Amino acid sequence: MQLDTVNVLLDGAGATIELNRPQTLNAWNKQLAHDLIAALRYATDSDDVRAVRITGAGRAFSSGADLKDMGSEDLTPEGRPDVYKVLTERYHPIMRAIREMRKPVVAAVNGGAIGIGCSLALCCDLIVASESSYFLLAFVNIGLAPDGGSSLFVPARIGAARTIEMAMLGERVPAAQALQWGLVNRVVPDGELESESAALLARLAAGPTRSYAANKQLVNAQLYGRLEEQLELEARLQREMASTDDLIEGVSAFLQKRPAAFKGR
Repeated sequence: MQLDTVNVLLDGAGATIELNRPQTLNAWNKQLAHDLIAALRYATDSDDVRAVRITGAGRAFSSGADLKDMGSEDLTPEGRPDVYKVLTERYHPIMRAIREMRKPVVAAVNGGAIGIGCSLALCCDLIVASESSYFLLAFVNIGLAPDGGSSLFVPARIGAARTIEMAMLGERVPAAQALQWGLVNRVVPDGELESESAALLARLAAGPTRSYAANKQLVNAQLYGRLEEQLELEARLQREMASTDDLIEGVSAFLQKRPAAFKGR
């Protein structure tokens, strides 16, 4: 496939979807969201693809939303970022596509999986992480709340106490800690992430695809039956957060590389 910000690489019945904005640490802009859903739909519809791997080019899996794009488009009548539109029209179809795909999806996480990048990794069925990688629900650091389904994916994996810690403190969870907590399935040396995740992709691509689909359907029913409701709640709350002065301060502080001075309003 010829896409601007995502590469789709085929190896037998395995497809690798690679986020390809390495100069921004694979930050999400409008084009990346469009390209990623196109790649996922291709993998879903192709009878030749039986397993999928998602990874990031360069030094990171994904650094989250591209905050430099915030305010340049998709504004509310009040001039604030229309995060509800961005979430419901761009991000939610991606999460649905992964959970509804009747094929196993593996995240191969290199470097940071931050914000919506963390949500993307946790949405996948299996997560293989490199030793130097980390996971970060960074939303609170700019005055937002978790989105992209992470408010459901995280507690499903690690429970309430650790979810609150990740969401409210906004601190990095290194790969070793993520493995201990049960956030990821495997941690491998940095130099072996490609080979180890490729081997897992090949194993899944050669396996009983319909059995995997049934397993996934059971997990969805047990753990993610409220996904649609939770995505809508996240979007509504983010719309509220986008109207606050704290968001403006949080984004400004991030772009200016200084500590944020939140006022709680």
